[in-house]
Amino acid sequence: MKKTAVMTLSTVLAGTVLVGCGGGSGSGDYNTRPAFLSGAIVTASYDGASDDLLTGGLGLTGLLGAAPAYANAAAPTPAELRRNAIHTNYRAVLDFTALGGFGRLYGPNIDVNGNPTLGEGRVAGTEYIALADDGSGRKNVTLMVQVPHHFDKANACIVTGTSSGSRGIYGAIGSAGEWGLKRGCAVAYTDKGTGNGLHDLMSDSVNRVDGVFGSAAAAGASSVFRADLSAGDLAAFNVAFPNRVAYKHAHSQRNPEKDWGLDTLNAVRFAFYVLNEQFAAADDSGRKRREIKPSNTIVIASSISNGGGAALAAAEQDSEGLIDGVAVTEPNAQPRANAALTIRQGAATVATHSKPLVDYFSYANLYQPCAALSAGLSLNPAFWPAAFTTAAENRCAALAAQGLLAAATTAAQADEALAKLHAYGWQAEHDFLQQSHFRFATNAIVMTYVNAFGRFSVADNVCGFSFANTAATGEVVPQAGALQAGIFASGNGVPPTTGVNVVYNDSVGGARLDFLAVSPTSGLADFALDGALCMRELVTGREEVSGLALTGERKARSDRVRAGIEEVLLTGDLRGKPAIIVTGREDTLVPPNHASRAYYGKNRMVEGSASRLSYVEVTPAQHFDTFIAFGPLLGYDSRYVPLHHYFGQAMDRMYAHLRSGAALPPSQVVRATPRASGSPVTLEHLPAIASEPLAADRIALDGNVLVIPD
Repeated sequence: MKKTAVMTLSTVLAGTVLVGCGGGSGSGDYNTRPAFLSGAIVTASYDGASDDLLTGGLGLTGLLGAAPAYANAAAPTPAELRRNAIHTNYRAVLDFTALGGFGRLYGPNIDVNGNPTLGEGRVAGTEYIALADDGSGRKNVTLMVQVPHHFDKANACIVTGTSSGSRGIYGAIGSAGEWGLKRGCAVAYTDKGTGNGLHDLMSDSVNRVDGVFGSAAAAGASSVFRADLSAGDLAAFNVAFPNRVAYKHAHSQRNPEKDWGLDTLNAVRFAFYVLNEQFAAADDSGRKRREIKPSNTIVIASSISNGGGAALAAAEQDSEGLIDGVAVTEPNAQPRANAALTIRQGAATVATHSKPLVDYFSYANLYQPCAALSAGLSLNPAFWPAAFTTAAENRCAALAAQGLLAAATTAAQADEALAKLHAYGWQAEHDFLQQSHFRFATNAIVMTYVNAFGRFSVADNVCGFSFANTAATGEVVPQAGALQAGIFASGNGVPPTTGVNVVYNDSVGGARLDFLAVSPTSGLADFALDGALCMRELVTGREEVSGLALTGERKARSDRVRAGIEEVLLTGDLRGKPAIIVTGREDTLVPPNHASRAYYGKNRMVEGSASRLSYVEVTPAQHFDTFIAFGPLLGYDSRYVPLHHYFGQAMDRMYAHLRSGAALPPSQVVRATPRASGSPVTLEHLPAIASEPLAADRIALDGNVLVIPD
């Protein structure tokens, strides 16, 4: 089949549109267009040679290489942006190097039996894209279903691919997408209402759903996101705070995470609809019957990180029986606190666990930079210039001046800060990663989630923070048009990304990159401690130094944030569905004591003997497989194994369980071995998830105590 050109939303209104009767996800015997869909369904077919579903036509060789150049970098086409988005997102979630296993142990060329038999790994098929909305015209959640040509109606299966992080619609292409398409399953994706939606406020320009960046007025309903500001408010904001941008996850004012489960379920409903439109028989009137349905289709809720958390939320909310099983890795699982649960690793009881993500992130945002100076951590200068070391020393001093650290010297303060992190749920296994995580993730995640949970506008400049491009010396600079043109493909939805960084507006001397900002209280370049304290207080509702409850406007803002947090907490009740959670013990971004371990313990206490959840903890593995690809530069390559390898195992085990009744693996610790830097990872480094783990490796709930082997 020859490729059908990808259509823009403006042309599809007169082109290929799937229509149906209104109402729900299907009623009676006839296929019915889901009522949550807004506008047209854009359809494109790919022949698997010139272009394809899995690799954007690049194949294994193209994915291993640099991102393809645009014919006109100032105006990439939708097809070019799609191709580059697949390239970026494929490589963003796994170690994309041959030494790390790409093309040898996993990747588009590896068949379902683990053998490199698929050549370049291109997959022919049809892609459907639509928007889901709630009637407001502002939600605009992107849904996509990919149906491979070898989809077998008689053995129908669907895999969900909810985006990780705040990525766009192709965010799960290299994880759930790869596994599902090679297995012949339809893959149901969603960007879960966060997807990489940038609004340049100065030029009033946005991303369209097809990736093209341009005028918000021209984009209209096809925009991924546009900040909810009147023309007058926008103009006034640009005068006061020029060259700022808004992002959908942070500034949509919708708390999108509360709907991640719903969005994932809607992706499944959309998949059933398009599968019946494509494969079901029609009656004499041309109406398609509902032949592919939950009763005869295996549906696995899957994905990684935020997408994995969304899969768990979807399973908890699935009152229709759409989902048969769950298989996720490193999920952002935020169970409602369970004071009755105790977590013990080896002989040590964990002091703090089961905190919401923005709680433990806002805590890390205070102490991580100082802790990075602890003698045992060894600062890496490759991504940590001398100015950051000075700022870290200043952070230690400023924390001590506020009474938040008691030690008198920088070295002792750093050790004390690290001890505080250990007491708050991180472990010694996480120490090496504290520096890089603060450098690349912590501050921006705190800003994003506080804004999202509180439903704040970009114009609120919460705690004095904003997003903008910055110069080498930290000052705000105009957006770069060439970067914006391709940001649909290159961006990830949470700065730092494609030139956009976190800015502290309240820095002494004027707005500056927060890592170089001078706090008014300390008069020091201390990584904007004043702003970090403000963020922490909005999460806890109390002044961090005095412990007193907030009052007035600060309390009102904190109440909003804490109400938003409550909306996203999980129950732990998977409705008896079989599930596998795989996590890396060294995951410092989403530490197991607050996420996977906490969720597993919650589920076992809520569901009791009805629980069918297996928990697998891999050591030494962590959250960012892609950082392993940087080799000696970051030092991950000789310390950690690729967790993605175990994602495939979890999916295989769940599929075999649902297809043939094979037993799920018991909960266990898998003890892998890191490779030497410069040498390839092999299966000898990566023992399989065991069907009968050794007694010393079994994870168990003993009464209310979750016992994790050391």
